Amino acid sequence: MSFLAAVRARAQANRRTIVFPESADQRTLDAVRLLAAEQVVDPVLVLDPAQPASHAAARALGLPCIDPAADDRHEQAAEAIAFARQRKGMTIEEARRLAATPLLFADWLVSVGAADGCVAGAVHTTADVLRAAIWMVGRGEGVRTVSSAFYMVVPPFRGGTESEVLTFTDCAVVPYPGRDQLADIAIAAAADRRRIVGDEPRVALLSFSTKGSGTGSSVELMRSTVEEIRRRMPELVVDGELQGDAALASAVGDRKAPGSPVAGRANVLVFPTLDAGNIAYKLVQRLAGASAVGPIIQGLRRPCSDLSRGAVPDDIINVAAITALQAGSPGQEPKPQGKAQ
Repeated sequence: MSFLAAVRARAQANRRTIVFPESADQRTLDAVRLLAAEQVVDPVLVLDPAQPASHAAARALGLPCIDPAADDRHEQAAEAIAFARQRKGMTIEEARRLAATPLLFADWLVSVGAADGCVAGAVHTTADVLRAAIWMVGRGEGVRTVSSAFYMVVPPFRGGTESEVLTFTDCAVVPYPGRDQLADIAIAAAADRRRIVGDEPRVALLSFSTKGSGTGSSVELMRSTVEEIRRRMPELVVDGELQGDAALASAVGDRKAPGSPVAGRANVLVFPTLDAGNIAYKLVQRLAGASAVGPIIQGLRRPCSDLSRGAVPDDIINVAAITALQAGSPGQEPKPQGKAQ
């Protein structure tokens, strides 16, 4: 079974409620119809009050639909938005207007546990999706950095006969992370890998140097990040600094980093900058024929996923299934967001 087929199957067994705030988009409607038919998730459509002509097509699917402007929870959502932005001087009147927008209302539903996750981005920009998620849902416990990962389905390269899945992080959000941000990124990527891929993460902090073969500020950054990760998560299998070949090829890893628990076996690759991560995933995608699934947003208290605005229905289905896995199993949910937080 392929990685994406397995993700969908595990999501079917996990059946979470996912909200879709882009119900005026035909790609979203096509994806939601298939998600419901195949019982991958339980979809809920959030209607756009600014586009009333689109409501009939959404309601015709026979799935739960919410009009945020008419919903009796609208005032609760407005109060949550006003609270979240009170330091910026937002008035309750402005918050009421924003609470009628589908993206913010959908993320408010996630924040209070009325839904397990949100999928958007076919219409909204990444900045819009991240802003709404951070306002309404917030970061996970102990997390200061929201980031992203791509799940790269690559041809066999370590002597096996089946494709592998590698986590590349961060490739889309944080341009020049410092030590604490890199530690957040690595820990979040490892946690999500357990949920999404289902195996044990082996985390490599990448560099142009392996175990002191080179020097420089970026090398020191990756070394200090490994120390910080081990301080926070001593049970996590992590090592660095490692070059890409030392991280991925056992013959090279055994020679350059003998005794490393990660060298030659890494499945989570943490890049020192967004430049490196973004360039790497695109090169692997184009030159190795890898499938790039993402960006998957990580580090939020509850999952709110971003799509490419060029997404097709199949992309939306895959991201919805991954979002369901990020949400965890029933009973594992974080506490609803409250004003005290």
